Amino acid sequence: MNAPAPPVSEEELCSRAHAIAGLSLAELAADLGRSLPGDPRRAKGFVGQLVETALGASAGSLPEPDFQLIGVELKTVPVGANGRPTESTYVCTLPLEHEAGPTRWQESNVRRKLDRVLWLPVEAAPELPVASRRVGSAILWSPSAEEEARLRADWEELTDMVVMGRVAEITAHQGACLQVRPKAADSRARRWGVDEEGRRVRTLPRGFYLRTSFTSAILESRYAGLRR
Repeated sequence: MNAPAPPVSEEELCSRAHAIAGLSLAELAADLGRSLPGDPRRAKGFVGQLVETALGASAGSLPEPDFQLIGVELKTVPVGANGRPTESTYVCTLPLEHEAGPTRWQESNVRRKLDRVLWLPVEAAPELPVASRRVGSAILWSPSAEEEARLRADWEELTDMVVMGRVAEITAHQGACLQVRPKAADSRARRWGVDEEGRRVRTLPRGFYLRTSFTSAILESRYAGLRR
């Protein structure tokens, strides 16, 4: 199949996601005329791009939802043999200078990205060859009031630390749902930040990530409902 145009409704997006559910990555790649990477270490990024292409995502690297016309973000989630996410889920970059990003939750990129999400599990058990891993059933989700409150509390705590110049103190242990981790190709990458004295300093780029416990609860809640 050719790469489709961006979907114009949630119904069209869900129909496309349903059509690829159950396909192996080899089958999906063949349908799109792509070759699977020979190096398994490159599979993660490739799988995300493959699914984006199959579903018609249009945002690329822009700080907008992947499906711009309908305001839906795509999150491809690698899951183990038990169906649970195997790693945290990247959301967006963390602005390291307070002038560079919003200081209100309602205007934040995190809220924009997580307002409406299509979660798409993909098998990632290490014993499975990449070609044999299958695409799962998609979940279209928006945070409940309780989930958004928890996300907002984490975001505000972490953003306040950036504003106060305490970027160096942020660790992956902070945040119940949302955490901050380095986001760079290697340890030599640096971006401008601000220290507690207001001086500009060079520091590692960082990003917001959802904890596996948070994404696991979303998947388990949906699939538990389907089993009833």
